[in-house]
Parts: sequence; structure tokens; C-alpha cells
Amino acid sequence: MTFDELKDKARSLPLKPGVYIMQDAKSTVIYVGKAKALKNRVSQYFQDSASHTEKTRAMVSQIDHFDVIIADSEFEALVLECSLIKRHQPRYNILLKDSKGYPYVRLSVKEEYPKFSLASKAAQDGARYFGPFAGRHGTQEILDALRAALRLPSCGKKFPRDVGKERPCLNFHMGQCDGYCRGDDLLPRHQEAIAQAVSLLEGRFQEVQNELAAEMERAAEELRFERAAELRDRLRAIELLGKRQKVVAGSLADTDVVGFFQETGKSCFVILHYVEGELAAKDMELLDCSVEERREDIVSSLVKQYYVGRTRLPKQICLPCEIDDQVPVMRMLSEQVGSRVELLTPQRGAKMDLVKMANQNACEEVLRATTREERQNKLLEALGRMLGMEHPPRRMESYDISNTGADDMVASMVVYQDGRPLKRDYRRFKIKGLDGPNDYASMEQVLTRRFQRYLDGDEKFDQKPDLLLIDGGEQHVKIAAGVLERMGLQIPVFGMVKDDRHRTRALVHPDGREIGIQAIPAVFALIGQIQEETHRFAIEFNRQQRTGRIQGSVLDQIPGVGEKRRAQLLKHFKSVKAIKAASLEQLQEVVPKNTAQAVYSHFHS
Repeated sequence: MTFDELKDKARSLPLKPGVYIMQDAKSTVIYVGKAKALKNRVSQYFQDSASHTEKTRAMVSQIDHFDVIIADSEFEALVLECSLIKRHQPRYNILLKDSKGYPYVRLSVKEEYPKFSLASKAAQDGARYFGPFAGRHGTQEILDALRAALRLPSCGKKFPRDVGKERPCLNFHMGQCDGYCRGDDLLPRHQEAIAQAVSLLEGRFQEVQNELAAEMERAAEELRFERAAELRDRLRAIELLGKRQKVVAGSLADTDVVGFFQETGKSCFVILHYVEGELAAKDMELLDCSVEERREDIVSSLVKQYYVGRTRLPKQICLPCEIDDQVPVMRMLSEQVGSRVELLTPQRGAKMDLVKMANQNACEEVLRATTREERQNKLLEALGRMLGMEHPPRRMESYDISNTGADDMVASMVVYQDGRPLKRDYRRFKIKGLDGPNDYASMEQVLTRRFQRYLDGDEKFDQKPDLLLIDGGEQHVKIAAGVLERMGLQIPVFGMVKDDRHRTRALVHPDGREIGIQAIPAVFALIGQIQEETHRFAIEFNRQQRTGRIQGSVLDQIPGVGEKRRAQLLKHFKSVKAIKAASLEQLQEVVPKNTAQAVYSHFHS
């Protein structure tokens, strides 16, 4: 279908709830979504693409045709959407990597030394399977904890083939393995550990704990204290393992706390599982999500994928933000398990603290997974897309005017290269030839001088910026755009607009259009930082000029003190106060005796 045909079909849809299924030329499902009113929602995809995110534009360009399924209610549409996403795994939906199925733990019972591993499904291969469990990541953590608690080997050695061939590896010396590679006499011990592991995977924790406790007491009575301590540590590890496995097996956590962090490079989805008030396990998933996508939409999609299909769920799920379909999702999960599942968005108190901790966990995972350079590149790409630029703004210059009445009118030029301040390229300007304070005329003068020196080949101004940022509103930006136009330069220019609290609110185009930046926290933070740095640099220069003028006026009253002597005194003593406190001998070390006597007499007459 052509684009116009797709648009006409969308306009003909009913104003009823349902699901829409976007497909490419090969009839592959590339996106599934739900809508309260199909006509309104689907038509949005075929309107002006300027309001779309980059991901949406890419998806729309691949649509060859689409189907819709009308539902009786928004709730039915939600259930159907979850089912279709799980079945088709559409390319442009936000997907959890674990959503394709629930893993099993496989035990190779036919081998003399059986080993545990993860399997996607149970097979008829003579091995023993446990599960299915709730997620691959969490199940792998349980398997690792099981090996550590029972000190089973996790290396690549095969037994009994490799028994006695090499010295035990580092795991043995760290107390994480019993070192079965040392000899055949350890086979009974391995069989005992495997039997305990099977009991734990089957949920018979109390039975294993009783056995270990009895063995620990026997070892203590026989004065084998080292063995008793080893069993004590194993017992503690198994107690913790029991709580963690309850979560992964879906037995029932009291509370799940969801955390989400959205960065320019990657995003992370974290779930902290609490059992009886204690943190028992953590699940996390790193994702490639555009910063232009709504946080609420991403969290909603991930929560549905994570919980739909599970037979047991926690009583409460604390979310980091309110989602649009919170009520129908809560109803769907409650009907799924036959008991009430509550979705909360805490605003204060202990639960809010837990959400903050989950968000912090997600943030740390993203920071570990991405380098500073990757984050900066993604950030600049997002800013460039926001402003309609073809390329990311690698070099940005920002300008501000500072004055105190008609005196000490100055301007600052601050430079950011690749998202970081480049202080060696900062420049300061003294405003010349104006009778009184005039921000517009000052800005015009500064930009004219700066870019004229660029055109003249001045090595201090030989870099052309990719983006100009002006501390001011629409009129300031128009002045800047006019200067660039007269000089034949094509450089995007925007004003940094502040709110009533003097905080950066938006960017303004010369034609008056405002571009909101608060939707992308990283971009919002960068623009705010640039504006504050530009303002600081201008105020600092203004203060220096004013201080120098005031100090100079006092010294200028002294006979015999000209510009040269004044500069010598200020350079040595740093301030007029220090000059006043200096002795005659100290002054004579800096200036001639007659000048020193005049200065001393002026302050001590």
C-alpha cells in the first residue's frame, strides 16, 4: 500500500478500542500496539513526521500494510496486545530478552560426575530437568549461588577424565569449590552435594538444612572445628538461597520494586524482589531505548512483558512512575493469578526510598555498560535531532552580556566541545562605544567582532561553531541571526529561555518557536550547565572590571602614581587594602622611594 492509501485506511477505522498490527512488505509483524480509539491512534503515524521520534519514523517507513482487531474494551485490547507481542516479538516494540520463554535447569544424571546447566526447554535426552523458572538471568544467578553454596565445580574440567591431571584452580583456594579434580576419593562427596542440590531445586530446603545442622553438630563434637565452620557457612548460604529461589521460581514475593534509568546510550530495567521485608533477589535488563521515547511507555511495556504469563505474582509492585494503563494492567495481573495484585507509584515514605534505590541500581548498571564517550555522543545526537540539525553539534558556543549600569559592560563566550567545557577557547569582550546599557546592541557588537575575526583568519577565533546558544529570549536570537545573515554565515542559533525561578526552561528559535528540553533529562542538564557556565564567566569578568576600576580610582588620587606604578603595586600587593597596610620599607621594595613616600603619606597622613 502507498503512504496515502495507509493514511486513508487509518482515517476509515472506527473510534473503538482495539489492537493494530503493523507489517512490512514480507508480511512480517514489525509493531503491535493498543488504542482506546483506533482511528485517532493509528492516524497519528501517518501525519507530519516532524513530531515523531527517530524510531517511529524508521518504523513508519517500513509499513507496507496493517491490520486491526477490534476489542470490546480497553482491557481486552491490553490482554490481546500482550499476547501478540509475546507471539510475534515485533522488531520495533521494546522487548525483554527473557520474554521468549522460561528456562529449565538441566542435570546430566547419566555422567559419573553430573553437572548443572541452563536449558531453554525440557528434552527427552535422559537428563533430569527442573523448572520452568521465571527468567534466564535470575535462574543463572540461582545456579551460580547453588554451586557456591555446595562448593560444586564451575570450571570447564571433565570428570573423571581430568582428575589428578592438574593442580586445583583458584576456586578451590578461595573456598568456592571442594576441588574434585584432586582425586577419586572425593566422588562420594560430590554425589552427596548433587543430592542436596536436587533437594534444594525441588524446594526441600528444610530437609537439607536439618541434615547440614546435624552434620555440623557431629563435626563439632568430634572436634573437627574446621569442617563444622565450613558446614555453618554452607548452611547460611542455603538459607539465603532458599529466599532467592522462592522469587525466581515464582513462589511469591511480598513486594517487587521496579527501577528504570534512561540514558542517551542505554537504558536499564531493574526489579528488586523482597520476601518478608528482606531483599532476596534482583533482576535487570539492559536495553537500547531512545531518549525520545516516553519513560512511562517504556516502563508500561516492560512491566507487562515481565509479569504476563507467570502463575504467581507479588502482592505489590512499586513502579517508578505512573503508567497510562495502570488500572487495566493491575486488573489483568490480578485475574491472571486469582488474587489481588496492586500496582503502586509511591510518592513518599519507605516505599519511595525503595524505588529510589531501584532507580539507582538501574543507573549504576547503565554507567558500567557505557563509556563516557558513548554517552556524550548519544546526548549530542539527541540534541541535534531535537533542533532539526543534520549532524550532532560537536562544538557549541554560548554568549551572555553582563553590566552594572553604563559602566563595566562586558560579554562572555563559552565553548563546549563534545559536550564538555573547552576552557582554553573561552573569550571575554569589553563592550565599546555605547552610552548606556543595551543588551541587544551589546550582543550585536560582540557577535560581529567575534565572526569578523573568524573571517579575517584570527587564530584565536579560527574555529567555526556548529551551534550558537544565546542567553536570552526571542529578540536576542533574532539579533544573533541577523548578524550571521549579514556576514554570510549559516550557523544554527537558539536562545536559552529561563522560567520564573531563573532555571533553563526551553530553547527558542529565531522565528519564535520554543523547543522544550525537559522531556530528555540529559539534554536539559547539559543546556542548563552551559547557561550557568556562560553566566558565571560573564559575571566574573564584570566583577574583575568593576573591582579594578574602583581600586584604580583610589590610587589615581596619589601624586606620582600613574598607570605603570599602580599596576606594579596591585600586582605585588594584590589589593588596595594590602597597599594601605604596607610599611614604607615594603613599598620601597616595589616602587621608587619618592613614590613609596607619597603612597605611605596618603594612607597615613
